[in-house]
Amino acid sequence: MLVGYMRVSSDNDRQSTDLQRDALISVGVDPRHLFEDKASGARDDRVGLKQALDYVRAGDCLVVWKLDRLGRSLPHLLKIVTDLQKKKVAFRSLTEQMDTATPHGEFLFSVFGALAQYERALAKERILAGLASAKKRGRLGGRPKIISDEKLEAITDALNSGTSKASVCRTFGIKRTTLYDALKRASSS
Repeated sequence: MLVGYMRVSSDNDRQSTDLQRDALISVGVDPRHLFEDKASGARDDRVGLKQALDYVRAGDCLVVWKLDRLGRSLPHLLKIVTDLQKKKVAFRSLTEQMDTATPHGEFLFSVFGALAQYERALAKERILAGLASAKKRGRLGGRPKIISDEKLEAITDALNSGTSKASVCRTFGIKRTTLYDALKRASSS
């Protein structure tokens, strides 16, 4: 069975799914099997997409008008299509003529996967180079301390003198979890 998914970025009247709806119906998607979102592709909580992904079963094919209607980025798109493949559901994009049920579509999907892996490797390489450069300048990577050593010493003195943790958190303007993390790091060093 063919299941269609459509998306436009805005729910105002200027954007409509009519073009996508017509294209999906023309390739054989039953109008009762169309799912729609009027939301940014960057959102993870798209109701129509979740409904479409929950609806498809093994042997079905999820069809979109264009790849960018489904995923917000290449890694996001690959995750969705990989999850579909695990469920034995094919994927077809009309504009890009990609169909994972064909050898050509499977090849394209593999190329996209390789590109996404390459993109992740480049990002990791840039991050490591940036950290190495910062280290040469005497800067260490990582999140800055929320509680300075002097402040932690004052907190420890207050706790040792019997002040409650809740009172310490209010006085020093920190969250309880931050206090526990700082005390744990101090005791392990």
